[in-house]
Amino acid sequence: MIRPAVSGLPVSDPVLVFALAMIVFLAAPLLFQRYRLPGIVGVILVGAVIGPNALGVLERGETIVLLGEVGLIYLMFVAGLEINLNQFFENADRSVVFGLLSFVIPQAAGTAAGVFVLGLSVPAAALFASIFASHTLLAYPVANRLGVVGDEAITAAIGGTILTDTLALLVLAVVAASAQGALDTAFWARLGIGLVLFFAGVWVLVPRLGAWFFRTVNEESYFEFLFVMSALFVCAFFAEVAGVEPIVGAFLAGLVLNRLIPEHGTLMNRIEFVGNALFIPFFLLSVGMLVDARALTEGPRTLLIAGVLVVSVLVTKFAAAWVTGTLYGYSREQVRGMFGLSLGQAAAALAIVLIGFELGIGGFDREMVNAVVVMILVASVVSPAVVERAGKRLALAARETDDPGERPQRVLIPFSTASEHGERLVDLALAIREPRSAEPLRVLTVVEPGEGASSRVARAESTLDRVTEYTAGAEVAVDTQTRLNYNVASGIVNAGVENRITTFVIGWDGARSRRQRVLGDVIDQVLGRTSQLVLVSRIRKPLTTAREVVLLLPPEIDGNAGFAEAVHMIKTLADRTGVGVRGVVVRDDSRSYERAVDRIGPNVDADFEGVPDWKALVALLRDDVSSNDLVVCLSARRGTRGWHPELGTLPKSISTLCSGTFLVVYPATAERADDRQFLRFR
Repeated sequence: MIRPAVSGLPVSDPVLVFALAMIVFLAAPLLFQRYRLPGIVGVILVGAVIGPNALGVLERGETIVLLGEVGLIYLMFVAGLEINLNQFFENADRSVVFGLLSFVIPQAAGTAAGVFVLGLSVPAAALFASIFASHTLLAYPVANRLGVVGDEAITAAIGGTILTDTLALLVLAVVAASAQGALDTAFWARLGIGLVLFFAGVWVLVPRLGAWFFRTVNEESYFEFLFVMSALFVCAFFAEVAGVEPIVGAFLAGLVLNRLIPEHGTLMNRIEFVGNALFIPFFLLSVGMLVDARALTEGPRTLLIAGVLVVSVLVTKFAAAWVTGTLYGYSREQVRGMFGLSLGQAAAALAIVLIGFELGIGGFDREMVNAVVVMILVASVVSPAVVERAGKRLALAARETDDPGERPQRVLIPFSTASEHGERLVDLALAIREPRSAEPLRVLTVVEPGEGASSRVARAESTLDRVTEYTAGAEVAVDTQTRLNYNVASGIVNAGVENRITTFVIGWDGARSRRQRVLGDVIDQVLGRTSQLVLVSRIRKPLTTAREVVLLLPPEIDGNAGFAEAVHMIKTLADRTGVGVRGVVVRDDSRSYERAVDRIGPNVDADFEGVPDWKALVALLRDDVSSNDLVVCLSARRGTRGWHPELGTLPKSISTLCSGTFLVVYPATAERADDRQFLRFR
């Protein structure tokens, strides 16, 4: 098809429009980061320069507006996905307090300023205040890039966004209904019932549908991505039906799908990649194209309104962050991070002022619209800069708490060419992998030499190629090795020594061999000839579909040298799958185990109970553990502290009684230099 030559501005050819957008997304962040400025500021400012209010290279038409709205929805969804749910719910009061303060303080101050400074009526002043009482997580990509999203204060700021924006948009709905004369009982009934049905429906239905999908669909991974996108935009649409903005539905969708999508897995990486490379930059470009620098020259009233907006948003948002930080003892940098995140203004502010303008509410004229655009520009520059500075210091402080003498975690996955669950074994390794580790995953196959060895090596290499391709989606380096050895266990043990492995992740099919003692001839040999942490797993379902972790603790296992490291790994797995821990202690005092486990990080909800003997444990597994539970037995090697003869038959009992996924964890028998690295006070 022959396209007409491009003539004049703005550019209208869709291919060239998209090409220019890609160039902006590539060049602007690189240029601004070179001068130590956040890359997202570059996209916003370049959007202002090439937009309709400056050079006019691009028009803010339907395509840009659509992609910009999709980008904002996507941004809120990713924010919900990346929140640490255990921390979020444990500290939900902090999100609620910050959300209320970051709405109430700006709303009260803005209403007063609207009445006494700008001479607006009370309803118009309330709508004016809601413009900056809301906020948009413009600087979220900065916090995400710096790795501080998991900080308690940053989590509170992100979680508070949903409450702040919902309240601000409810003010808009109420004032708009009042202006149209529809503020009656029927309005309140529709709004209340709609919100209750929406929140309850999403919270109940979406996680169940997601768990079913991930358990039953084993096709190409892009189907998982398409399912997530479908859930996201359906939730966003029904939020509109319920009477709130789509961003509320997007954030809620992120929360309910959070535990089904591993934080460091392949699917999460794909979601972040698409958002960071495409949708979110379109949102930033769309915001930049709103800016009209000429608005500052249109008269003193525009300057007055813009000044009131800028000063109000800076003062009130900082006040909300400072009060929250004082209440909960946050550091100066945490307060600044909260302030920076809550300072961003974009879609919600623009939607409020434009609707007020269209409804003809007194004072909402063109000058008001231009003043809001100026505020958006100022917030778009200041918000990422504040988060960048605070986030770097928070990230540095987090790194300084790491023990510089700690031995780096090195994970080895021995693979059988006959394995049918290789991808899920890799998912387990990714789930326990330290997030800042620079070490690759070591993946090994051991082939017996002799006749037909060449074809067996070829099959092994084909298996390793599939593992490498799968792991590449999570952007984790993989070191693959194929070894020839008459004794498979010797090949695994030798690889562990040569690569200085700290953790073995081994799959088990649950079957017994004639020569095995506990798990299998090869696995038993590996356990007997190693001292490192070993995870033996039978994985039948995605880890993220687990309802809870059922942790089995034999008597005196807490005296094992590697107890703290093993518990840290188990709690990390629970934390990343978003579930709690149910500890079952055999014969020992459950309260002492609860105290010991509670001291070990990360912070995960854990309840403990005791059973009098091994028979009672087997009965509990049979009667009180479902196929949706992740059963983890913290075992011990023969001759080490915590070993009991019953542990020799327990794995087979678990495989018989539990149809779901289970792990048998053998702590390291050689004590690390300092187990304090696993304690929560660190």
